Amino acid sequence: MTKNYDLVVIGGGPAGYAAALYGSAAGLKVAIVEENKIGGTCLHVGCIPAKELLETASVLRSVRQAKDFGIAISQDPVIDLSISQNRKQTIIDQLFTGLNSLLAGREVTIYSGTGLLGANRKIEIQQNGETEVIQGTNVLLATGSTPRTIQGFEIDGKTVMTSDEFLSIEETPDRVAVIGGGAIGCEFASLLNDLGSSVTLLESLDEILPGCDKDISTAVRRSFVKKGIDIQTGVQVEGHEGDAEKTTVSWSDKGEANQREVDLVVVAVGRKPNGHTAGLQDTEVVVDEKGFIEVDEKLRTKEQGVWAAGDVINTPQLAHVGFAEGIFVVKEILGESPVSIDPSTVPWCIYCDPEVAFAGLTEESAKTAGYKVTISKHRYSGNGRAMIIGETEGLVKVIAETDESGKAGRILGVHMAGPLVTEQLGQAYLAVNLEATVDEVANHIQAHPTLSELFGETVMSLTGRSLHG
Repeated sequence: MTKNYDLVVIGGGPAGYAAALYGSAAGLKVAIVEENKIGGTCLHVGCIPAKELLETASVLRSVRQAKDFGIAISQDPVIDLSISQNRKQTIIDQLFTGLNSLLAGREVTIYSGTGLLGANRKIEIQQNGETEVIQGTNVLLATGSTPRTIQGFEIDGKTVMTSDEFLSIEETPDRVAVIGGGAIGCEFASLLNDLGSSVTLLESLDEILPGCDKDISTAVRRSFVKKGIDIQTGVQVEGHEGDAEKTTVSWSDKGEANQREVDLVVVAVGRKPNGHTAGLQDTEVVVDEKGFIEVDEKLRTKEQGVWAAGDVINTPQLAHVGFAEGIFVVKEILGESPVSIDPSTVPWCIYCDPEVAFAGLTEESAKTAGYKVTISKHRYSGNGRAMIIGETEGLVKVIAETDESGKAGRILGVHMAGPLVTEQLGQAYLAVNLEATVDEVANHIQAHPTLSELFGETVMSLTGRSLHG
């Protein structure tokens, strides 16, 4: 007898488990189908393991800087990556266990296996040669994504890796080429540099961190160069030649051939959506040429009662966007008419050193959209807390719409690079999404001394009056 559910979720990553938990809290009978482990890429080979290793690098930097605080270290710090990897796995296991307990506590039925959607919202679950069929009144496709690869760089897990393999390394390579200067590539380049690797960062576009405000990407680039990271932008990688111990990477720069021998190549050129992995036979679900499942502004596919969310749709491939989309779908199912998610205002966090965080329009995109803008920038070099912790590189940049009188009004975008900016973005994100004006935000008291008060100072200067600017 076929089991029926109010909502069946195919995929147990952030979008999937958020929808399952939120739906069950709202009284829906929910099932979730996952072919690997609940938590998805984010928990097992993405956000959580990457940030744990980046935190290891942060601790290492702090130890190296201890003498600046009068703390004597008798010898150079030595890192044992196997210990960091064990710590990483402990964190993952604790979160994984907790997540499964949450789902069980909410009476969400978990099916292990590959979920294949067919006609009439029937899901065939395949595992170990056995098949089970369940039925959903509503179905959410949240099948996620996998690392992209590029021609000429076969992944062998030894000298050529994607993020999946790289996040499990237990020895620091001497020389590394990181292909891709986006968020993932910059995090890996920063991490490896801190661990002591000689890093070459190869990016096909003219600047690293494409999509970031130019002032922010420039600040990160300057910091990377200062640390000794070799950044090559506007290049075309062509392949590599070597063995299991080392390889020589080839690339061209404006027609000029270049080569570099390295011990490891990390391919970090983004992720491809798993649009076709849920079967979809005899359905109206459309998958585009890039592998994204097509949805409307309400995240509905063309198949009645079938939705899609997370990395598998063409919105920012961020775990927290997946969370929000999963919740959004449940609200739609419940008839609550939630406000559609605006991809241009979601928060972004990049955990390289210096960190990057932003929400809203860049200066360039605001002008392209037809806004007349007023800009304010303040650097952490003048911030008391930044001086105290010894991290003064970076800036806060606020973009506001200029009204007819020439005064700065609504805040359109906030962009940060610097110490712990990923933890400072909250109030900036609220300001952008609540369409707050500079006058409204400037009235808020900022605690002192804090890093976050630099945001308040930057906004205050847009009112025409400031303390330090």
